[in-house]
Amino acid sequence: MVLEIPPPTQTEVIYPDSDGQPVANNTIQFRWIVEIKQNIDWLFADDPNVFVAGDLFWYPVEGRNNIVNAPDVMVVFDRPKRDRLSYQQWKEAGIAPQVVFEILSPSNTPIEMDKKLLFYDRYGVEEYYIYDPDGKNLQGWLRGEDGLDVILQMDDWVSPRLKIRFVLSPEGLQLYRPDGKRFLSYIEISQQVEQERQRAEQERQRAEQAEQARFNAIPQLLQMGLNLEQIAQALSLSLEEVKAIANK
Repeated sequence: MVLEIPPPTQTEVIYPDSDGQPVANNTIQFRWIVEIKQNIDWLFADDPNVFVAGDLFWYPVEGRNNIVNAPDVMVVFDRPKRDRLSYQQWKEAGIAPQVVFEILSPSNTPIEMDKKLLFYDRYGVEEYYIYDPDGKNLQGWLRGEDGLDVILQMDDWVSPRLKIRFVLSPEGLQLYRPDGKRFLSYIEISQQVEQERQRAEQERQRAEQAEQARFNAIPQLLQMGLNLEQIAQALSLSLEEVKAIANK
C-alpha cells in the first residue's frame, strides 16, 4: 500500500502595514508631507487612475516582506484610487510608484538616505525628490537608461510626470501647479473654499434680489397702463409669472 503524503502547507507571508514609528519627526516635516500629498491629490482629483499616498508601506517583491519602504509621498499612475493597507506591487499590475518624495528630518542619516536612493533606483521609481526644510535644500533624480540620474539644476525644474514646477528662493521651496497656481497649505485651501462659498452665496442673494425686484415692478407697470404681454417682455418673465403676480 502506497500512501501519498501531502506537501507541507506554505506558510503565509505577512506584510505589516506599520512599523510603530511616527509619520514625521516634527511639525515642519509633517506639514510638508501633508501639503505635497494634498496638493497632488487635488491636482489629480478628476483622474480615477492616479493613486497618491503618504507614508504607505511599499512591498515591491512578493514573498519578501523584508524588502519594504514607506516614502513620505508616492504617486502611482495607472492604479485606481482606493484605500490600501500597503502597496503590494504584484497586486498592482506590477506597477511601481513613478514619483516619490522624501522630506528630511534631523533624525535622517546619510546612510539611511543612501539606502532609500538605492531602493528607489533598484525597484523602478522614475522621479525621486528630497527636500530639506531646515537647509532649504532640494535634490532630485530622474530615471535614465542606467537608472536614476542626478538632476543638476533643480530650480525651475518641471516634473515630467506631474508637470509641477519647483522654485527655490531664500524663503525655501515653492511648488506650482501646471496652471501656474502655487501649492497651498491646508489652511489656505480651506480659506479659498470658504471664500468661494461666500461668493456663491452672495451671487445667489443678488440673483434672488434681482428677481424679486422684477416681480415688485409688475404692479407699477400695470398702473402705468402696460398690458401683461408688454410687462413680461420688458422684465424677461414668462406670461404665467406676470399673471400670477398681477392676480394677487
